[in-house]
Amino acid sequence: MTPLNSKSQERPARSANGIVMLLVGLGLILAAPVAIAVVPVKIVAVLLAATLVSVGLFVLCGLYALQPNEAMAILLFGDYRGTDRKTGLHWVLPWYTRKKISLRARNITSDTLKVNDKRGNPVEIAANVVWRVSDSAQALFDVDDYQAFVDIQVDTGLRDIASHYAYDHGEQVEGEENELTLRADAEDVAERLCVELAKRVAIAGISIDEARLAHLAYAPEIAGAMLRRQQAEAILSARRLIVRGAVGMVESALNDLGERDVVQLDEDRKAAMVSNLLVVLCADREAQPVVNTGTLYG
Repeated sequence: MTPLNSKSQERPARSANGIVMLLVGLGLILAAPVAIAVVPVKIVAVLLAATLVSVGLFVLCGLYALQPNEAMAILLFGDYRGTDRKTGLHWVLPWYTRKKISLRARNITSDTLKVNDKRGNPVEIAANVVWRVSDSAQALFDVDDYQAFVDIQVDTGLRDIASHYAYDHGEQVEGEENELTLRADAEDVAERLCVELAKRVAIAGISIDEARLAHLAYAPEIAGAMLRRQQAEAILSARRLIVRGAVGMVESALNDLGERDVVQLDEDRKAAMVSNLLVVLCADREAQPVVNTGTLYG
């Protein structure tokens, strides 16, 4: 997805020292009583005092303070004049409009979405995303509400990513043996999700610090069937391991009997012995010993 061209770009704003302007404003206000006391003409003294107080309040109205990881966008009659990122107390002319914006990292967890994976299986998925504003001008002026914009893009990006991966390997499809899955390759999926979201929110001046899957499960309507399938696959895998081990043990037993010349067995008896040993070794129940009181061939 190619982001739209942005019309805004953050640039530094000019501001005056807020401490100095605070002292000027307070000085003008405090000078009002002095003017009344010093000026002999009463009307002139009142007008001068009122003027000093008005100018002092006017000066104080231009003050604003910024904490670490905060910024102030400055506008003049709707025209963007720049963004102030310097911490502390600052001052601009009071008729400048100011919009404060946080540059701190923010954490959101998306709603749990029901989507279809690459094989069409319905799955439930959610993501945890850490993001921050990197360009205040784009965030404030290129989208209507950048926080809502991020929420929607997270949901959209998560749906798109989920459709490119299968939930797990399951039944192998030819040519998909080494493909990534949502369940087994969460780190790779999270990395791709982070890249995809970064492209989607770039128009809003947002950067993505981290994105990870917070929830992943089959949808309730197929969860039971998929659980039984996983259990069957686990049983088959365990059976393969048991049979492989049992064959090795039988082979070792026949070799040891032959090397030590404990007993001579013809091919039929070897086959019977192999069959019995495999039944004993692969059975779910413990073997019950049978004592043969006759001959081997009786």
